[in-house]
Amino acid sequence: MVETPEELVELAADAYVYGYPLVFDLSMVDAFLRKGFGALPPAPFNRFAHSGELAEPDAHFVSVNNDTVYSIAQLDLSGGPLTLHVPETGGAYYVLQFVDVWSNNFAYLGRRATGTGEGDWLIAPPGWSGTVPDGLSGVIDAPTSIVTVVGRNACDGPDDLPRVQALQRQFALSHLDSAPHRTGLPAPDGGVPEALGFFERLRVWMADFPPSAEDQAYQDRFQPLGLLEEGPSPYLPAGPDLVQALTQGMKRGKARVEAATRPAPEADRAAPGAWDANPHLFDYNLDHLSVGTIDSPEWKIPDREASYLVRAVAARTGLWGNHGYEAVYAQTFQDSAGRQLNGAHSYVLRFDERPPVTSFWSVTMYDVPDYYLVENPAGRYSIGDRTPGLVYAADGSLTLHLSKDRPADPDAAANWLPAPDGDFRPMLRLYTPEQAVLDGSYVIPVIERVETDGG
Repeated sequence: MVETPEELVELAADAYVYGYPLVFDLSMVDAFLRKGFGALPPAPFNRFAHSGELAEPDAHFVSVNNDTVYSIAQLDLSGGPLTLHVPETGGAYYVLQFVDVWSNNFAYLGRRATGTGEGDWLIAPPGWSGTVPDGLSGVIDAPTSIVTVVGRNACDGPDDLPRVQALQRQFALSHLDSAPHRTGLPAPDGGVPEALGFFERLRVWMADFPPSAEDQAYQDRFQPLGLLEEGPSPYLPAGPDLVQALTQGMKRGKARVEAATRPAPEADRAAPGAWDANPHLFDYNLDHLSVGTIDSPEWKIPDREASYLVRAVAARTGLWGNHGYEAVYAQTFQDSAGRQLNGAHSYVLRFDERPPVTSFWSVTMYDVPDYYLVENPAGRYSIGDRTPGLVYAADGSLTLHLSKDRPADPDAAANWLPAPDGDFRPMLRLYTPEQAVLDGSYVIPVIERVETDGG
């Protein structure tokens, strides 16, 4: 029982951490329905929007990748199931990732999960018990009535776009029946002050999109905050004590999430500048795993309450990212001496051995603190094993050059990843990683600063 103002603040901080993924996810769903993302045009529910190009800085989406061409559909299953057609890709890498509104990855279709053959799938809403039509490849059970499908088709550059675009045109969604579907998200009360807007959205969306029974038991703790009240918003007449608790709790919760996104203290890392490669960042889905997922203990966080902070960090730094067995994302903020990476300096990243992956790998440049792609005159936002013209050394090693300015040496320029003026964070993506990545025996080399006469 909450008895003191400090306990109420702490409860609000817990609610922020718990609810941030839901609020952020549905805010992105709403933005997509209305505005799209960068090269992805807006699309209504139950229709794919396809990008005609690789992502660029105007995408303004946290840690967006520049390796694949995106196709995104926001599904509304309130009127019943949908059917999804996927084409034959001829062995080429693709993945369709299914994410519920709590940011849980609950199903995958694609080369790793189900192969690259043509097929038709039923996507069923929570609690559906209808008849499955004959001839389907399988059924994907959704835990929430709104679902985001994130499609990624590997693209080897502009010359490969026609092949990818031909595949995109074959991904198709259709209604199993003619029941009505919603046209937008449940609307929070617009009269609530912006300072309490987060909690109002959380209140409304928690009620419309209930989590698993186990999570429901945890969120019942938030009753003193008004988050379980239905009908008119409790935040219109909120008293000063509740307003203070909510605003201070949100500030504390935000700080908790931001602190958890930063690298571990130097003493806790294997070496200065070590990459944070966590194959288990997206293991917070503990309750509802469908087609293409691995439902086993090593891919589930054992402590449910601890999983809420992990989930918030994953949403903050890489919303709609994949489980580690589909792709591993490694990031670093520092060089080999533990100094913050910054465009005022030049750096090298040397791979003595190529990263162990089944599909492909890349390094993408992001700014800090937004984690957006970095505008640069070369129009290069990532570099990897599919980048044309890379120069390897005679011993097979590969040295990448990270700097604001293009290197003067032609070989270095071929291996150049442009950096911004200020602080930056590169991300190494490993698609369908091998076991050495997953068990940590593969160590990503640290980034070295190139010293000059000017320091």
